[in-house]
Amino acid sequence: MQDERAFLTGLFEAAVAAADPERALRAALPEKPKGRTVVIGLGKGAAQLAAAFERLWGDPVEGVVVTRYGYAAPCQHLRVMEAAHPVPDAAGLEASAALFEAVSRLGPDDLVVALVCGGGSALLPAPPDGLTLEDEQALNRALLGSGAPIGVMNAIRKHASRIKGGRLAAACAPARVVSLVVSDVPGDDPAQVASGPTVPDGVDATAALGMIEAWNIALPDT
Repeated sequence: MQDERAFLTGLFEAAVAAADPERALRAALPEKPKGRTVVIGLGKGAAQLAAAFERLWGDPVEGVVVTRYGYAAPCQHLRVMEAAHPVPDAAGLEASAALFEAVSRLGPDDLVVALVCGGGSALLPAPPDGLTLEDEQALNRALLGSGAPIGVMNAIRKHASRIKGGRLAAACAPARVVSLVVSDVPGDDPAQVASGPTVPDGVDATAALGMIEAWNIALPDT
């Protein structure tokens, strides 16, 4: 029994160690840039990733990290913001604006490090012109109640967002963007984690409309 207990305890401790953010990030750090280092983070574990990144990076960094209410962790230089999950709220709108501001006015010698993990889709509402926060909330509720898999939900909501589907990375240009992604989706497609704010997606509007029809998802007219 003692041998079995020690074996199972060892398995548990190995799993926890593998999920430690500092250990995971250490082997994935990019080269330091000539210019500024800006960190953007989003997801339920983003604040812990950001705190670990600060310790590993050494030099002062700037940027914004967005996580779920109650999931914040202290950071020395990075601004940590909290918003609602799984249905977005007004704090999420403010957080999206803060992320866009953090990556504005960058140059080709600057580096943006994106720390992305699960939960970011709801945390960062950014409805395009013609839609409101209430519209995006209604969309999220409809998707959550549809029974559709996460890949389908993400593919659809990317088409009603200014930040998902690689659009946040586009806002970083001409700076280099390095995405460090902790996957919570089957298949580990980085375009699916948090709806891929820094990773473009190949699902076009026609395909997304087909998914809505296939899953009989009742969306608001807007």
